[in-house]
Amino acid sequence: MTSREDELLPGTRRALSHRIAVAQAEGRAPSLVAAVVRDGQTVWHGARAGVGGHVPDETTQYRIGSITKTFTAVLVMRLRDEGVLDLGDPLEKHLPGTGAGEATIADLLSHTGGLAAESPAPWWERTPGSLRPELADVLGDDPLRHPVGRRFHYSNPGYTVLGALVEKLRGAAWEDVLRREVLDPLGLTRTSSRPTAPHAAGWAVHPWADVLLPEPAEDLGRMAPAGQLWSTTGDLARFAAFLARGDERVLSDASLREMRTPAAPPEAADVTTGYAYGLGLELRRSDERLLVGHSGSLPGFVASLTLALDDDVAAVVLANCTSGVPVVAVGADLVRIVAEAEPRIPEPWRPLREVDPSVLELAGPWYWGTHAFGLRLTADGLVSLEPLSGVGRRSRFRPNGDGTWTGLEGYYAGEVLRPVRRADGSVDHLDLGSFVFTRQPYDPDAAVPGGVDPEGWRGLA
Repeated sequence: MTSREDELLPGTRRALSHRIAVAQAEGRAPSLVAAVVRDGQTVWHGARAGVGGHVPDETTQYRIGSITKTFTAVLVMRLRDEGVLDLGDPLEKHLPGTGAGEATIADLLSHTGGLAAESPAPWWERTPGSLRPELADVLGDDPLRHPVGRRFHYSNPGYTVLGALVEKLRGAAWEDVLRREVLDPLGLTRTSSRPTAPHAAGWAVHPWADVLLPEPAEDLGRMAPAGQLWSTTGDLARFAAFLARGDERVLSDASLREMRTPAAPPEAADVTTGYAYGLGLELRRSDERLLVGHSGSLPGFVASLTLALDDDVAAVVLANCTSGVPVVAVGADLVRIVAEAEPRIPEPWRPLREVDPSVLELAGPWYWGTHAFGLRLTADGLVSLEPLSGVGRRSRFRPNGDGTWTGLEGYYAGEVLRPVRRADGSVDHLDLGSFVFTRQPYDPDAAVPGGVDPEGWRGLA
Protein backbone atom coordinates (compact mmCIF):
# COMPACT_ATOMS: atom_id res chain seq x y z
CA MET A 1 0.00 0.00 0.00
CA THR A 2 1.50 3.30 -1.08
CA SER A 3 1.32 6.16 1.39
CA ARG A 4 0.11 9.36 -0.27
CA GLU A 5 0.62 12.00 2.39
CA ASP A 6 -0.16 14.91 0.06
CA GLU A 7 -3.74 13.74 -0.52
CA LEU A 8 -5.01 15.33 2.69
CA LEU A 9 -5.29 19.09 2.95
CA PRO A 10 -2.80 20.87 5.24
CA GLY A 11 -5.58 21.86 7.65
CA THR A 12 -6.74 18.28 7.92
CA ARG A 13 -3.22 17.01 8.57
CA ARG A 14 -2.72 19.64 11.26
CA ALA A 15 -6.00 18.70 12.94
CA LEU A 16 -4.97 15.02 12.97
CA SER A 17 -1.55 15.89 14.40
CA HIS A 18 -3.14 18.08 17.04
CA ARG A 19 -5.52 15.30 18.10
CA ILE A 20 -2.78 12.73 18.69
CA ALA A 21 -0.56 15.33 20.37
CA VAL A 22 -3.35 16.06 22.87
CA ALA A 23 -3.97 12.32 23.35
CA GLN A 24 -0.32 11.59 24.04
CA ALA A 25 0.12 14.54 26.40
CA GLU A 26 -3.13 14.15 28.35
CA GLY A 27 -2.89 10.36 28.37
CA ARG A 28 0.76 10.57 29.47
CA ALA A 29 1.80 7.92 26.96
CA PRO A 30 5.51 7.25 26.44
CA SER A 31 4.69 7.17 22.73
CA LEU A 32 1.69 7.11 20.43
CA VAL A 33 1.46 6.37 16.71
CA ALA A 34 -1.51 6.64 14.38
CA ALA A 35 -2.46 6.27 10.74
CA VAL A 36 -5.45 7.16 8.58
CA VAL A 37 -6.64 5.20 5.55
CA ARG A 38 -8.91 6.64 2.87
CA ASP A 39 -10.09 4.90 -0.28
CA GLY A 40 -7.96 1.90 0.67
CA GLN A 41 -4.72 3.91 0.86
CA THR A 42 -2.74 5.25 3.81
CA VAL A 43 -2.98 9.04 3.55
CA TRP A 44 -1.55 10.15 6.89
CA HIS A 45 0.78 8.89 9.59
CA GLY A 46 1.63 10.64 12.85
CA ALA A 47 3.64 9.94 15.96
CA ARG A 48 4.43 11.53 19.32
CA ALA A 49 7.06 10.36 21.78
CA GLY A 50 8.27 11.59 25.15
CA VAL A 51 10.60 8.73 26.12
CA GLY A 52 13.90 7.63 24.63
CA GLY A 53 14.33 10.42 22.11
CA HIS A 54 13.27 8.22 19.16
CA VAL A 55 10.01 8.97 17.38
CA PRO A 56 8.39 5.72 16.21
CA ASP A 57 7.23 5.35 12.63
CA GLU A 58 4.88 3.13 10.63
CA THR A 59 7.28 0.16 10.94
CA THR A 60 7.54 0.22 14.76
CA GLN A 61 5.79 -2.71 16.40
CA TYR A 62 3.35 -2.35 19.30
CA ARG A 63 1.37 -5.06 20.98
CA ILE A 64 -2.21 -4.98 19.66
CA GLY A 65 -3.98 -7.20 22.22
CA SER A 66 -7.51 -8.21 21.26
CA ILE A 67 -7.27 -6.91 17.70
CA THR A 68 -5.68 -10.37 17.39
CA LYS A 69 -9.22 -11.78 17.74
CA THR A 70 -10.21 -10.30 14.38
CA PHE A 71 -7.33 -12.14 12.72
CA THR A 72 -8.43 -15.39 14.38
CA ALA A 73 -12.02 -14.79 13.25
CA VAL A 74 -10.83 -14.39 9.65
CA LEU A 75 -9.18 -17.84 9.86
CA VAL A 76 -12.41 -19.39 11.14
CA MET A 77 -14.47 -17.72 8.41
CA ARG A 78 -12.07 -19.13 5.81
CA LEU A 79 -12.77 -22.62 7.16
CA ARG A 80 -16.50 -21.92 6.88
CA ASP A 81 -16.21 -20.66 3.31
CA GLU A 82 -14.26 -23.78 2.34
CA GLY A 83 -17.02 -25.98 3.76
CA VAL A 84 -14.80 -27.44 6.47
CA LEU A 85 -17.24 -26.29 9.15
CA ASP A 86 -20.55 -24.51 9.54
CA LEU A 87 -21.00 -21.61 11.93
CA GLY A 88 -23.97 -23.47 13.41
CA ASP A 89 -21.85 -26.52 14.23
CA PRO A 90 -21.43 -27.23 17.94
CA LEU A 91 -17.81 -27.08 19.03
CA GLU A 92 -18.04 -30.72 20.14
CA LYS A 93 -18.35 -31.81 16.49
CA HIS A 94 -14.84 -30.63 15.66
CA LEU A 95 -13.07 -30.28 19.01
CA PRO A 96 -14.54 -32.75 21.50
CA GLY A 97 -13.95 -32.91 25.22
CA THR A 98 -13.57 -29.22 26.06
CA GLY A 99 -16.52 -28.98 28.44
CA ALA A 100 -17.89 -26.17 26.27
CA GLY A 101 -18.94 -28.32 23.34
CA GLU A 102 -22.57 -27.15 23.29
CA ALA A 103 -21.51 -23.70 22.10
CA THR A 104 -21.58 -23.24 18.34
CA ILE A 105 -18.75 -21.77 16.30
CA ALA A 106 -20.86 -18.64 15.82
CA ASP A 107 -21.41 -18.44 19.60
CA LEU A 108 -17.66 -18.41 20.19
CA LEU A 109 -17.03 -15.83 17.46
CA SER A 110 -19.69 -13.50 18.88
CA HIS A 111 -18.90 -14.06 22.60
CA THR A 112 -22.25 -15.72 23.27
CA GLY A 113 -20.82 -19.14 24.17
CA GLY A 114 -21.37 -18.58 27.89
CA LEU A 115 -17.66 -18.95 28.67
CA ALA A 116 -15.80 -17.11 31.42
CA ALA A 117 -14.23 -13.77 30.56
CA GLU A 118 -10.77 -14.89 31.66
CA SER A 119 -8.79 -18.06 32.28
CA PRO A 120 -8.28 -19.31 35.86
CA ALA A 121 -5.68 -17.52 38.00
CA PRO A 122 -2.93 -16.42 37.84
CA TRP A 123 -3.67 -13.40 35.64
CA TRP A 124 -2.86 -14.72 32.17
CA GLU A 125 -1.75 -11.40 30.65
CA ARG A 126 1.17 -11.00 33.09
CA THR A 127 2.29 -14.61 33.50
CA PRO A 128 3.99 -17.07 31.13
CA GLY A 129 1.79 -19.10 28.83
CA SER A 130 3.73 -22.18 29.96
CA LEU A 131 1.55 -22.12 33.09
CA ARG A 132 -1.40 -23.04 30.85
CA PRO A 133 0.00 -25.65 28.43
CA GLU A 134 -3.31 -27.38 27.69
CA LEU A 135 -6.73 -26.13 26.65
CA ALA A 136 -8.13 -27.50 29.90
CA ASP A 137 -5.76 -25.16 31.78
CA VAL A 138 -7.29 -22.20 29.93
CA LEU A 139 -10.90 -23.24 30.39
CA GLY A 140 -10.69 -24.60 33.95
CA ASP A 141 -12.98 -27.13 35.61
CA ASP A 142 -16.09 -24.97 35.23
CA PRO A 143 -15.76 -23.01 31.96
CA LEU A 144 -19.34 -21.73 31.67
CA ARG A 145 -20.68 -18.61 33.35
CA HIS A 146 -23.96 -18.29 31.44
CA PRO A 147 -26.33 -20.46 29.38
CA VAL A 148 -24.98 -20.96 25.89
CA GLY A 149 -26.30 -18.50 23.31
CA ARG A 150 -28.31 -16.38 25.73
CA ARG A 151 -26.19 -13.29 26.30
CA PHE A 152 -23.10 -11.43 25.17
CA HIS A 153 -20.24 -12.04 27.59
CA TYR A 154 -16.79 -11.17 26.27
CA SER A 155 -14.52 -14.20 26.57
CA ASN A 156 -10.79 -14.44 26.00
CA PRO A 157 -10.83 -18.24 26.50
CA GLY A 158 -13.48 -18.42 23.77
CA TYR A 159 -10.98 -17.19 21.21
CA THR A 160 -8.32 -19.51 22.61
CA VAL A 161 -10.74 -22.33 21.80
CA LEU A 162 -11.19 -20.96 18.27
CA GLY A 163 -7.42 -20.92 17.83
CA ALA A 164 -7.27 -24.55 18.94
CA LEU A 165 -10.05 -25.32 16.47
CA VAL A 166 -8.01 -23.77 13.63
CA GLU A 167 -5.00 -25.85 14.66
CA LYS A 168 -7.05 -29.05 14.76
CA LEU A 169 -8.65 -28.56 11.36
CA ARG A 170 -5.54 -27.23 9.61
CA GLY A 171 -3.08 -29.61 11.26
CA ALA A 172 -0.64 -26.77 11.97
CA ALA A 173 0.12 -24.19 14.65
CA TRP A 174 -2.20 -21.17 14.80
CA GLU A 175 0.67 -18.78 14.10
CA ASP A 176 1.82 -20.75 11.06
CA VAL A 177 -1.72 -20.88 9.64
CA LEU A 178 -2.12 -17.14 10.23
CA ARG A 179 1.15 -16.37 8.48
CA ARG A 180 0.35 -18.57 5.48
CA GLU A 181 -3.31 -17.67 5.01
CA VAL A 182 -3.58 -14.01 6.06
CA LEU A 183 -0.35 -12.19 6.84
CA ASP A 184 1.67 -13.21 3.77
CA PRO A 185 -1.12 -12.72 1.20
CA LEU A 186 -1.92 -9.25 2.58
CA GLY A 187 1.73 -8.24 2.83
CA LEU A 188 1.65 -7.80 6.62
CA THR A 189 5.37 -8.42 7.02
CA ARG A 190 5.65 -6.54 10.33
CA THR A 191 2.94 -8.50 12.17
CA SER A 192 4.15 -11.37 14.35
CA SER A 193 3.51 -13.25 17.56
CA ARG A 194 6.81 -12.11 19.08
CA PRO A 195 8.31 -8.63 18.83
CA THR A 196 10.94 -7.92 16.20
CA ALA A 197 12.97 -4.71 16.14
CA PRO A 198 12.11 -1.92 15.94
CA HIS A 199 9.44 -2.32 18.61
CA ALA A 200 8.13 -0.26 21.50
CA ALA A 201 8.62 -1.24 25.13
CA GLY A 202 5.52 -1.59 27.26
CA TRP A 203 5.16 0.77 30.22
CA ALA A 204 2.85 1.39 33.15
CA VAL A 205 2.49 5.07 34.05
CA HIS A 206 1.85 5.81 37.72
CA PRO A 207 -1.68 7.23 38.10
CA TRP A 208 -0.57 9.95 40.55
CA ALA A 209 2.98 10.73 39.41
CA ASP A 210 4.85 11.09 36.13
CA VAL A 211 6.99 8.00 36.62
CA LEU A 212 7.18 4.69 34.75
CA LEU A 213 7.29 0.99 35.47
CA PRO A 214 8.21 -1.55 32.77
CA GLU A 215 5.53 -4.14 32.01
CA PRO A 216 6.45 -7.78 31.25
CA ALA A 217 6.02 -8.94 27.65
CA GLU A 218 4.92 -12.52 28.23
CA ASP A 219 4.45 -15.17 25.57
CA LEU A 220 0.79 -16.04 26.06
CA GLY A 221 1.09 -19.62 24.83
CA ARG A 222 -2.35 -21.17 24.39
CA MET A 223 -3.98 -17.76 24.82
CA ALA A 224 -2.18 -16.38 21.76
CA PRO A 225 -5.24 -16.39 19.42
CA ALA A 226 -6.97 -14.04 21.88
CA GLY A 227 -4.28 -11.37 22.12
CA GLN A 228 -0.69 -12.28 21.23
CA LEU A 229 0.06 -10.28 18.10
CA TRP A 230 2.46 -7.39 17.65
CA SER A 231 1.94 -5.11 14.67
CA THR A 232 2.50 -1.65 13.23
CA THR A 233 0.37 1.20 11.96
CA GLY A 234 1.58 0.35 8.45
CA ASP A 235 0.40 -3.25 8.63
CA LEU A 236 -2.85 -2.46 10.43
CA ALA A 237 -3.64 0.18 7.81
CA ARG A 238 -3.38 -2.56 5.17
CA PHE A 239 -5.51 -4.83 7.33
CA ALA A 240 -8.14 -2.08 7.69
CA ALA A 241 -8.32 -1.72 3.91
CA PHE A 242 -8.84 -5.49 3.67
CA LEU A 243 -11.62 -5.45 6.28
CA ALA A 244 -13.41 -2.75 4.30
CA ARG A 245 -13.04 -4.26 0.82
CA GLY A 246 -12.11 -7.92 1.11
CA ASP A 247 -9.48 -9.82 -0.84
CA GLU A 248 -10.45 -13.03 -2.61
CA ARG A 249 -7.07 -14.53 -1.71
CA VAL A 250 -8.02 -14.28 1.96
CA LEU A 251 -11.75 -13.64 2.48
CA SER A 252 -14.55 -12.29 0.31
CA ASP A 253 -16.32 -9.01 0.88
CA ALA A 254 -19.53 -10.97 1.48
CA SER A 255 -17.98 -12.89 4.39
CA LEU A 256 -16.53 -9.68 5.81
CA ARG A 257 -19.99 -8.09 5.66
CA GLU A 258 -21.19 -11.06 7.70
CA MET A 259 -18.46 -10.41 10.26
CA ARG A 260 -19.52 -6.75 10.43
CA THR A 261 -23.16 -7.66 11.16
CA PRO A 262 -24.28 -7.66 14.83
CA ALA A 263 -24.44 -11.28 16.00
CA ALA A 264 -24.74 -11.01 19.78
CA PRO A 265 -27.77 -9.94 21.83
CA PRO A 266 -26.72 -6.63 23.39
CA GLU A 267 -26.87 -5.92 27.09
CA ALA A 268 -29.15 -3.07 28.16
CA ALA A 269 -26.16 -0.81 28.72
CA ASP A 270 -24.86 -1.63 25.24
CA VAL A 271 -28.14 -0.50 23.68
CA THR A 272 -27.86 2.93 25.26
CA THR A 273 -24.19 3.34 24.37
CA GLY A 274 -24.58 2.06 20.81
CA TYR A 275 -22.29 -0.99 21.10
CA ALA A 276 -22.70 -4.35 19.38
CA TYR A 277 -20.50 -7.32 18.50
CA GLY A 278 -20.40 -9.19 15.21
CA LEU A 279 -18.16 -12.14 14.34
CA GLY A 280 -14.78 -10.98 15.58
CA LEU A 281 -15.56 -7.29 15.09
CA GLU A 282 -16.98 -4.57 17.35
CA LEU A 283 -19.60 -2.10 16.15
CA ARG A 284 -19.97 1.29 17.79
CA ARG A 285 -22.10 4.35 17.19
CA SER A 286 -20.26 7.65 17.37
CA ASP A 287 -22.59 10.59 16.87
CA GLU A 288 -24.47 9.49 13.73
CA ARG A 289 -21.57 7.44 12.38
CA LEU A 290 -21.34 3.63 12.50
CA LEU A 291 -17.82 2.49 13.34
CA VAL A 292 -16.54 -1.06 12.90
CA GLY A 293 -13.26 -2.50 14.14
CA HIS A 294 -11.70 -3.75 17.35
CA SER A 295 -9.84 -2.44 20.35
CA GLY A 296 -7.05 -4.17 22.22
CA SER A 297 -4.98 -3.94 25.37
CA LEU A 298 -2.34 -5.88 27.23
CA PRO A 299 -0.18 -4.65 30.10
CA GLY A 300 1.97 -1.93 28.58
CA PHE A 301 -0.08 -1.36 25.43
CA VAL A 302 -3.44 -0.10 24.11
CA ALA A 303 -4.62 -0.23 20.51
CA SER A 304 -7.60 0.47 18.29
CA LEU A 305 -8.57 -0.12 14.68
CA THR A 306 -11.60 1.86 13.49
CA LEU A 307 -13.46 1.87 10.17
CA ALA A 308 -16.24 4.18 9.00
CA LEU A 309 -17.44 2.29 5.95
CA ASP A 310 -19.87 4.92 4.68
CA ASP A 311 -17.08 7.50 4.68
CA ASP A 312 -14.44 5.01 3.45
CA VAL A 313 -12.07 6.20 6.19
CA ALA A 314 -10.21 4.11 8.76
CA ALA A 315 -7.84 4.92 11.61
CA VAL A 316 -5.26 3.01 13.64
CA VAL A 317 -4.03 4.18 17.04
CA LEU A 318 -1.29 2.45 19.07
CA ALA A 319 0.28 3.52 22.39
CA ASN A 320 2.69 1.85 24.80
CA CYS A 321 1.01 2.44 28.14
CA THR A 322 -1.24 0.22 30.23
CA SER A 323 -3.92 2.91 30.56
CA GLY A 324 -4.49 6.63 30.09
CA VAL A 325 -5.06 7.01 26.36
CA PRO A 326 -8.70 6.47 25.22
CA VAL A 327 -7.58 4.95 21.93
CA VAL A 328 -11.13 4.07 20.79
CA ALA A 329 -12.24 7.68 21.17
CA VAL A 330 -9.06 8.95 19.51
CA GLY A 331 -9.59 6.60 16.55
CA ALA A 332 -13.18 7.79 16.21
CA ASP A 333 -11.98 11.40 16.27
CA LEU A 334 -9.37 10.80 13.55
CA VAL A 335 -12.05 9.28 11.34
CA ARG A 336 -14.43 12.16 12.06
CA ILE A 337 -11.80 14.82 11.32
CA VAL A 338 -11.14 13.44 7.85
CA ALA A 339 -14.77 12.60 7.06
CA GLU A 340 -15.99 16.07 8.01
CA ALA A 341 -13.10 18.15 6.67
CA GLU A 342 -12.85 16.26 3.40
CA PRO A 343 -16.15 14.46 2.79
CA ARG A 344 -16.15 11.52 0.45
CA ILE A 345 -16.77 12.56 -3.17
CA PRO A 346 -19.34 10.24 -4.74
CA GLU A 347 -18.82 8.56 -8.08
CA PRO A 348 -20.43 10.38 -11.01
CA TRP A 349 -23.99 9.33 -11.74
CA ARG A 350 -24.27 7.17 -14.82
CA PRO A 351 -27.37 5.64 -16.38
CA LEU A 352 -27.85 1.89 -16.43
CA ARG A 353 -26.56 0.16 -19.53
CA GLU A 354 -29.72 -1.92 -19.80
CA VAL A 355 -32.82 -2.66 -17.82
CA ASP A 356 -35.33 -5.49 -17.79
CA PRO A 357 -38.77 -4.01 -18.64
CA SER A 358 -40.45 -6.39 -16.19
CA VAL A 359 -38.25 -4.99 -13.41
CA LEU A 360 -38.63 -1.36 -14.48
CA GLU A 361 -42.40 -1.92 -14.30
CA LEU A 362 -42.05 -2.41 -10.55
CA ALA A 363 -40.37 0.93 -9.92
CA GLY A 364 -42.27 3.75 -8.28
CA PRO A 365 -44.71 4.22 -5.39
CA TRP A 366 -46.36 1.33 -3.55
CA TYR A 367 -48.63 1.26 -0.52
CA TRP A 368 -48.74 -1.20 2.34
CA GLY A 369 -52.19 -0.30 3.60
CA THR A 370 -51.83 3.46 3.99
CA HIS A 371 -48.02 3.45 4.36
CA ALA A 372 -46.32 4.94 1.29
CA PHE A 373 -43.15 3.29 -0.05
CA GLY A 374 -40.94 3.80 -3.06
CA LEU A 375 -39.29 0.97 -5.01
CA ARG A 376 -36.14 1.98 -6.88
CA LEU A 377 -33.75 0.11 -9.16
CA THR A 378 -30.13 0.53 -8.08
CA ALA A 379 -26.98 0.56 -10.18
CA ASP A 380 -25.69 -2.64 -8.58
CA GLY A 381 -28.58 -4.72 -9.92
CA LEU A 382 -30.60 -4.66 -6.72
CA VAL A 383 -33.90 -3.01 -5.87
CA SER A 384 -34.57 -0.98 -2.75
CA LEU A 385 -37.89 -0.51 -0.95
CA GLU A 386 -38.01 2.47 1.40
CA PRO A 387 -40.77 4.38 3.24
CA LEU A 388 -41.36 7.75 1.61
CA SER A 389 -41.57 9.35 5.06
CA GLY A 390 -37.97 8.32 5.68
CA VAL A 391 -39.02 6.46 8.83
CA GLY A 392 -39.84 2.75 8.94
CA ARG A 393 -38.82 -0.58 7.49
CA ARG A 394 -36.52 -0.54 4.51
CA SER A 395 -34.35 -3.01 2.69
CA ARG A 396 -32.44 -3.78 -0.47
CA PHE A 397 -33.35 -6.94 -2.36
CA ARG A 398 -31.23 -9.18 -4.57
CA PRO A 399 -32.71 -10.98 -7.59
CA ASN A 400 -33.23 -14.74 -7.34
CA GLY A 401 -33.34 -15.30 -11.09
CA ASP A 402 -36.98 -16.41 -11.12
CA GLY A 403 -38.68 -13.02 -10.92
CA THR A 404 -38.54 -12.90 -7.10
CA TRP A 405 -36.22 -10.95 -4.82
CA THR A 406 -34.74 -11.66 -1.37
CA GLY A 407 -34.27 -9.00 1.32
CA LEU A 408 -30.74 -8.25 2.47
CA GLU A 409 -31.18 -6.31 5.70
CA GLY A 410 -33.44 -5.14 8.45
CA TYR A 411 -36.94 -6.48 9.02
CA TYR A 412 -37.09 -7.92 5.52
CA ALA A 413 -33.75 -9.75 5.59
CA GLY A 414 -34.32 -13.18 4.07
CA GLU A 415 -37.93 -12.39 3.17
CA VAL A 416 -39.07 -12.89 -0.44
CA LEU A 417 -40.51 -10.06 -2.53
CA ARG A 418 -42.78 -11.51 -5.25
CA PRO A 419 -44.70 -9.60 -7.93
CA VAL A 420 -48.16 -11.14 -8.27
CA ARG A 421 -49.53 -10.77 -11.79
CA ARG A 422 -53.01 -10.88 -13.25
CA ALA A 423 -54.01 -13.16 -16.12
CA ASP A 424 -53.08 -10.42 -18.62
CA GLY A 425 -49.56 -10.16 -17.18
CA SER A 426 -50.01 -6.82 -15.42
CA VAL A 427 -48.87 -6.51 -11.81
CA ASP A 428 -51.71 -6.80 -9.31
CA HIS A 429 -49.61 -6.33 -6.18
CA LEU A 430 -46.32 -7.12 -4.51
CA ASP A 431 -46.25 -9.89 -1.90
CA LEU A 432 -43.54 -9.38 0.71
CA GLY A 433 -43.66 -12.07 3.37
CA SER A 434 -47.49 -12.06 3.04
CA PHE A 435 -47.69 -8.25 3.21
CA VAL A 436 -49.52 -6.86 0.19
CA PHE A 437 -48.22 -3.69 -1.50
CA THR A 438 -50.58 -2.03 -3.99
CA ARG A 439 -50.29 0.91 -6.38
CA GLN A 440 -52.99 2.85 -4.50
CA PRO A 441 -53.82 2.74 -0.77
CA TYR A 442 -56.10 -0.29 -0.42
CA ASP A 443 -56.48 -0.47 -4.20
CA PRO A 444 -60.00 -1.82 -4.95
CA ASP A 445 -58.70 -3.42 -8.16
CA ALA A 446 -56.03 -5.46 -6.34
CA ALA A 447 -56.27 -8.61 -4.25
CA VAL A 448 -56.17 -6.97 -0.82
CA PRO A 449 -56.57 -9.43 2.10
CA GLY A 450 -59.86 -8.75 3.86
CA GLY A 451 -61.21 -6.95 0.81
CA VAL A 452 -61.91 -3.25 0.35
CA ASP A 453 -65.17 -1.60 1.40
CA PRO A 454 -67.16 -1.13 -1.83
CA GLU A 455 -68.22 2.41 -0.82
CA GLY A 456 -64.54 3.42 -0.86
CA TRP A 457 -62.91 6.35 0.91
CA ARG A 458 -65.26 8.88 2.52
CA GLY A 459 -65.40 11.89 4.78
CA LEU A 460 -67.31 12.15 8.01
CA ALA A 461 -69.74 14.95 8.90
